[in-house]
Amino acid sequence: MANYSVCGIDCDSCKFKDEQNCTGCHVHKGCPFWGTCDLYACAASKELPHCGKCSDFPCDKLIEAHKRENPDGNGIEIENLRNL
Repeated sequence: MANYSVCGIDCDSCKFKDEQNCTGCHVHKGCPFWGTCDLYACAASKELPHCGKCSDFPCDKLIEAHKRENPDGNGIEIENLRNL
């Protein structure tokens, strides 16, 4: 089974797993190598395991975060959350 971040990134396929020795947002409690994750903080404040369980899913914050990460917007992260 894949290891997904709160926002739907497949941590096992993420380039930062090897490049930055990142073990994922769950291990770092929303503070990975690059700083504090607002999406993790939001899910944690609602006591949700990931954004896919939120009543506002998919919210604008989640959509915008993935557009920045993946300008092509293939939506794989959001689809991952739908399947969890």
